[in-house]
Amino acid sequence: MRHLECFVAVAEESHFGRAAQRLGMAQPPLSQRIQRLERELGVRLFERTSRQVTITKAGTLLLDEARELLVRSEALMAAARRIRDGDVGLLRAALPPDIAGESVAAILADFRQRHAGVELELRELSTAQQLAQFASHDLDVGLIHHPCDVSGLELGPVLRREVGVLLPREAPAAALDEVPLAALGGYDLILFHRVGAPALHDDVLTTCARNGYTPGAVRQGQGASFIRGLILSANAVAFSPRDVHATDTTDRDPDIVWRPLVGAPLAWRHSVAWPKGRSDTAVGAFAEAATRALRSSDALSADPPAHPLHLRPAAEYWL
Repeated sequence: MRHLECFVAVAEESHFGRAAQRLGMAQPPLSQRIQRLERELGVRLFERTSRQVTITKAGTLLLDEARELLVRSEALMAAARRIRDGDVGLLRAALPPDIAGESVAAILADFRQRHAGVELELRELSTAQQLAQFASHDLDVGLIHHPCDVSGLELGPVLRREVGVLLPREAPAAALDEVPLAALGGYDLILFHRVGAPALHDDVLTTCARNGYTPGAVRQGQGASFIRGLILSANAVAFSPRDVHATDTTDRDPDIVWRPLVGAPLAWRHSVAWPKGRSDTAVGAFAEAATRALRSSDALSADPPAHPLHLRPAAEYWL
């Protein structure tokens, strides 16, 4: 391409000195490039005398082709820059299963509006699954639960979602406006599978114990229908974020109610995460879309307390 740029410049200037000045190079290297191009093409492009440079008939016939190739080359480079910067191509993103459907829809709509040229492959993955796919380079960006091991990742702002409790409507605690964790004694706890977010799973149980609630058994479950069945038939309760409660049918359920917890001791904390060095515009757009969607829902309390992340000394995850 550089040889063709030299050819076009000399043809348009009809002077090696002016062409060299236009290209920001010395005249001898320019002459050498023209000679190499002529040898490569097998035709003479210019007639040279001590006073002037005249394009040949062959050069005239090739000039338009050279200009077209330069335009196409610039288009190719521009496309490469867009791919490099994340403006086109495929973005592999993930959200955890407990994100409300309205938030998922808002993230998709926001991202598509700003990056219509990027194909978004959205997956439903637990935090552990996302971390594994980050490590295997199969995921570009995701929304993870804290605490977890975030080494090798860059993080967006930490978002705090208030968590309340789902319990049978006839339970004594259901009559309260806010439920102390200690009031859940005697109930089993339905909790997500530990393998999906082991540090968070353990942190939830530790918080419950510190606040006077030690469940007789921990039952694993995550699907809404399955959890409802366990609450109704297994003397169990479950924790659920406020934004999920606000968009499901709990308010209209004759058998189950959602109540906030006294002092908000439990909260799901999220960050958008991506591998270090992968912060292109598409990743940034997804991070902004996810942050906006959660902040515009009932996911966040009006004045969430600060929870700076620090590495727990005796563990391999962040709190």
